[in-house]
Amino acid sequence: MSATSPIDLQACIRSVPDFPKPGVLFRDITPLLGNPQAFQYAVRTMADRVRGMGVDLVAAAEARGFLFAAPLALELGVGLVPIRKSGKLPYRTRSQSYDLEYGTDTLEIHTDAISPGAKVLVVDDLLATGGTIDACCRLVEKAGGQVAACLFLMELGGLGGAEKISRYAKISLLRYD
Repeated sequence: MSATSPIDLQACIRSVPDFPKPGVLFRDITPLLGNPQAFQYAVRTMADRVRGMGVDLVAAAEARGFLFAAPLALELGVGLVPIRKSGKLPYRTRSQSYDLEYGTDTLEIHTDAISPGAKVLVVDDLLATGGTIDACCRLVEKAGGQVAACLFLMELGGLGGAEKISRYAKISLLRYD
């Protein structure tokens, strides 16, 4: 099967009940990543959804966001901006804290990662509550970049993520309600 043939991406996502805690249904992307045709199809389909936006950079938070952002940046022919947890980047950084269910966390980018006015596509594997992606978008804006859109492999409806980032264009290939 070629990477351009339609592939049922939902069939490549494993549902794991009660992980990481009871009552949670975890959407596991590792079967998709292990299938080169499905993985390539997912990346190309994501790229096709944003072609023509004039994106200059792709940005993503570690770790699973990197899995889609790196091949997506190559597919689009643009640079990649890694957004890391605090203390992981070796150069001068800009930071953004955000709320978690129990506490806060901080993300960082290099101060020279985004040129003022650059159009940045912010990518992650999953949109759930929206805290991480919102922090990524705020970092892009602090750096003087413009968020062109937020792109996800999958979205979990009903958790408030779409509302949290409603000021940006949002694209999700798969949706689970």
